[in-house]
Amino acid sequence: MIQQAPHGRPGAAEIFRERLAEVIARTGMRQAAFSRFADVDRSTLSQLLAGDTPRLPRADTLIAIASACRVSVDWLLGLSQREEIGAEIIEAMLQIEPHTRSPIDERFARWLREAEGFRIRTVPENLPDFLKTENVLRFEYRAAAFGSPESVVGSVGARLDIMRRPDSELEICAAVQSFTMLAHASGKWEGLPLAMRIEQLEHLKHLYVELYPSLRIYGYTLSEVYSSPFTVFGPKRVALFLGTSYLVLNAVEHVRLFGRRFDELIRLAVVQPHQISGFLDDLLSEIR
Repeated sequence: MIQQAPHGRPGAAEIFRERLAEVIARTGMRQAAFSRFADVDRSTLSQLLAGDTPRLPRADTLIAIASACRVSVDWLLGLSQREEIGAEIIEAMLQIEPHTRSPIDERFARWLREAEGFRIRTVPENLPDFLKTENVLRFEYRAAAFGSPESVVGSVGARLDIMRRPDSELEICAAVQSFTMLAHASGKWEGLPLAMRIEQLEHLKHLYVELYPSLRIYGYTLSEVYSSPFTVFGPKRVALFLGTSYLVLNAVEHVRLFGRRFDELIRLAVVQPHQISGFLDDLLSEIR
């Protein structure tokens, strides 16, 4: 629902429309994507941006746009030239969230669900957990932090279900050394039996064939570039993995910054998405 601007206040409606267009332009999104991002009805957004009859939004629509774009309500309405937002929203822009050190991380799964329909881009610590076999997960996390086999299988399966949906899009940019270290049982995988390594590489290859191109993997080399682990959940947030916690950034500017960083990494990739299956075959031939 849209409220007609009160008589004598056309200036406020015009300013709101201009500032709404400005914040949408900053996100780089089209109107349809922005309406989902801000949780605002698409037809309502179109009416607010229309130039023939300036309108002011309902209070709930105004708050939704201000919260999503991290700007003040007063600035959107032209009541202030200060774009800064209140301290309580500033705190929401940067959060520290604990990491459970388990493949069952409900917080991370919730972020995935909230970003459904948007592109998710991740630079993992090694390989994303949902692409790993149960044997490899159990080896990495050990029984103390692992939970029951049933709960783990259910968690991994839920993430795969998200990836199998038609509108899913996940890009992974991982160091090629992560794949080779797993194949040759070095680093964190030292002691991983050969049969489990072969099982993992074959499992990854079959999943990739099934999910490509909704799932695309790029391989960069640590001899050329390094990146801390992070995930961009569509336009919603960025989560930097700090080992025992996540640094979560929710501002649009942060999301775009890490999106550009991801673009830089894939430009430097030495293994492209269409080459992943062949790359995995080469690793399998080395260890068999």
